Amino acid sequence: MNNTLLFLLRKEFRQIFRDKAILAIIFILPTIQFLILPLAANYEVKNINLTVVDNDKSAYSRELINKVTGSGYFKLQNYSPSFADALKDVENDQADLVLEIPKDFEKNLVNGNYQQLFVAVNAINGSKAGLGGSYLGQTIADFNKEIRMKLIDPAQFGKITEIEITSANWFNPHMNYQMYFVPGILALLVTLVGAFLTTLNIVREKEIGTIEQINVTPIRKYHFILGKLIPFWILANIVFTIGLVLARYIYGIVPEGNILVMYSFVAIYLLAMLGFGLLISTYCETQQQAMLIMFFFQLIFMLLGGLFTPIESMPEWAIWIARFNPVAYLIDVMRMFILKGSGFHNVVGHFMAIIGFAVFFNTWAVLNYRKTN
Repeated sequence: MNNTLLFLLRKEFRQIFRDKAILAIIFILPTIQFLILPLAANYEVKNINLTVVDNDKSAYSRELINKVTGSGYFKLQNYSPSFADALKDVENDQADLVLEIPKDFEKNLVNGNYQQLFVAVNAINGSKAGLGGSYLGQTIADFNKEIRMKLIDPAQFGKITEIEITSANWFNPHMNYQMYFVPGILALLVTLVGAFLTTLNIVREKEIGTIEQINVTPIRKYHFILGKLIPFWILANIVFTIGLVLARYIYGIVPEGNILVMYSFVAIYLLAMLGFGLLISTYCETQQQAMLIMFFFQLIFMLLGGLFTPIESMPEWAIWIARFNPVAYLIDVMRMFILKGSGFHNVVGHFMAIIGFAVFFNTWAVLNYRKTN
């Protein structure tokens, strides 16, 4: 490495560490986000407000209500004398579900007759409505099974034939949502440092006029670009390491895969995102422009990257967009390495894709950068 590049790197690191706000953005803000977001964002739906209309007021109806409220998912909001009154709770956003138990509920069950329950679901929030209705349906099914076991005389009918399902949860045996969420959050934070701050740093040079002074010097174009990209490549890797340490000691998540292969992928990924940040900076003259453009792409990267919604569940057009989203590849690889213990042979396609992104973005950025000698 020649003296010109070393001088530029020294200048960049001094400039970064001289600005306390930049240091906070690079290290403190990602750490706070990494500690708060996985704890606050929960894929489980709990505290579902439930209003009950009990037209039977029998021992079986009370037993069903106790089973539903004791499941941990539902919070009994109100007992209503009629469905019309219960519907008002839904209209006033005081209830998410209404469970109506018909008259003669216990009598029909004891006599072995077919019995229906009515469930009304507030579907404004489709996800909450779907899961809430599913939870309530499963709880009622369990109650129905328990009642059948009570009413059938084993001495008369013999042993009841049942199908028992035994499940094993691989890679996340306790179904802990944080195991799934934490790797995705870490991928976004690495992207934030690698692409967002690189763009702002270069555009800031344009705003204060120092880039014009550099452009009239004998410094070569590749020296300037490397001097801008290498510091943030190093800092993003440090943020990634901090994230792994926090994941280990805060969330108990230990990477199952080869750590060197994971770092290799992150290193190439950062080259791609640094090139993307450099590319955006060549089209922007102010930090405000750069922030708005990067915010636009950050939303796309996050929402179409598989962090919240599996890419396979998206519409076909969104799946095609996700294939050109570098963040989607990093989130997928992070989960494969950290949770599944995947090896290099499992992510060869991901490596090829991210290398293609790195070559494409950096080539375009270098060709688009203009330096006046």
